[in-house]
This record gives sequence, structure tokens and C-alpha cells, in this order.
Amino acid sequence: MTELSMQEAAALAPLATAEEGIAKARNGAVVIDVRGGGAAERDGAIEGAVPADRNDLAAEFGADSAERHAEIAGTDTPIVVVCGSVRGSGPVAARLIEMGYTDVVHVDGGFAAWQEAQGGVAPEEGAACAV
Repeated sequence: MTELSMQEAAALAPLATAEEGIAKARNGAVVIDVRGGGAAERDGAIEGAVPADRNDLAAEFGADSAERHAEIAGTDTPIVVVCGSVRGSGPVAARLIEMGYTDVVHVDGGFAAWQEAQGGVAPEEGAACAV
């Protein structure tokens, strides 16, 4: 994956502050955590977030996929994508939009900003976020 600037990542999909992402989550948006490499185990998980493999989005979010996350009711489900940075979350959010999802944002500052905004970080209890 090539390095993206913040402007390029924001152009791929709408960029939200951590506070905006937290507010969307509190109003029913599904938080998708696409951090990989053991980051959730090392740094903590976002409470209630769905870990997702950014390299297998078709299986995890495809309309006809038997593996689609149960939390995703349809393409109008509000989604907040969080990664370690916008360089990871921007392309995922953009891909979800390409797949037909209509209410997708990604978090400026990623997990660190979410944690700083006190967005409900909990120690990971076994679930892993694959890359």
C-alpha cells in the first residue's frame, strides 16, 4: 500500500474526528477496527468494535457473503473505520463506499485519537484484528 497524505486519505472517504466517530458509535454506527499486526492485543481494543481484515473486505462486508458481519444490516448501516492512521482507514472506508455503503467515515488520528478522546478502549480479550 502506498503512503497517503491526510488530504489523499480524506479524498478517498469522509474523515471524522475521533469525537465525531465516538458520537456516531453512540448513535448506533458500527465501529470497524482494521488495525493489524497484533495492535489490538498490544494497544487495547475499542469496546464494541468489530475487528476486520482489510484484505478480505468482500467476504466480511459483501452483500451476498455468508461471512458478512452480523452487525452489518445493509449498505445503509452507519460505519466508522478505525486503524492506526488514516493511511490504513482511508482505503478501507473508500472500498466500503465502492461496495455500496452509504454512511462511512474514517477517524482522523486513528486509534490513538480515539483513545485520547476516551472512546471506550478495553484490553483485548482474545479477538484479533487481522491484516
